[in-house]
Amino acid sequence: MGSVEKRATKLSAGIQRAYSVNPTTANRVSPIIVATADRYDMDPLLIAALIRQESSYRPTVVSNATAVGLTQVIPRYWQNICPGDLFDEAANVNCGTYVLKKYEASAGSMPKALAYYNVGPTGYNTNRKMKKQGKRYAKQVKQHRKDLKHAL
Repeated sequence: MGSVEKRATKLSAGIQRAYSVNPTTANRVSPIIVATADRYDMDPLLIAALIRQESSYRPTVVSNATAVGLTQVIPRYWQNICPGDLFDEAANVNCGTYVLKKYEASAGSMPKALAYYNVGPTGYNTNRKMKKQGKRYAKQVKQHRKDLKHAL
């Protein structure tokens, strides 16, 4: 498997090539992604792809829905489970990965978990339009993962 440092260096190079992320950002965020993916037994490429989809690696971005940071976590939903500053990159990636892992357990598949991540389980399960949006989102993240894998 290799050390976190080695895998992070490789991931950083891939993120720079696949997503045109500046080296300083890629080098700073990659070890966080690798360590967090290990912690939750998740694919680091998937976490990197999720970040590409959610924030394009801009750590201070805030969405219209008040989602914050790299993984675009909505504090009012997740602050109790993810204490700390969600603008902190490590806290944010940890929280986003935790949420995705939790959704994977309840959804039963990663594509559905990604859809939940985007529109929420309630939206996905009660609104046809949101379900469609969630599925489209999951496909986009999957494509970002594929692009990253090819860049490695």
